[in-house]
Amino acid sequence: MEHFEPRNSTEAALHEYKSGLGLFTQKMPEIASHYNAFTEACFMEGTLSKKEKHLIALGIAINAQDEYCMIYHTKGCLDNGANEEEILETIGVTAAFGGGAAMSQAVTLVQECIVELNQLKQ
Repeated sequence: MEHFEPRNSTEAALHEYKSGLGLFTQKMPEIASHYNAFTEACFMEGTLSKKEKHLIALGIAINAQDEYCMIYHTKGCLDNGANEEEILETIGVTAAFGGGAAMSQAVTLVQECIVELNQLKQ
């Protein structure tokens, strides 16, 4: 198995996010406080564990291609006890979902467009 070195920018990205959020909080304290309270409530231990919630969020971040959230929730997964295998399974599910979304659009909407657009040519 190949060994991947951590990106040098992972820590910098976390710092950038926290710094940006801090600046936003200074400029828009009411919005930031409501956002922070909401996200804290969403990630509290509940029927789903914090680890499970961060695994879900990681999958969503990967699918959305949101680099800051990928880094943040990978850290959240690790901080809440997720192991590498659990994170890799999350990546697999995310890839299946992303591929499934592409396939479902391709076999429906794109094929319908081909038929309709070809009819317009006639």
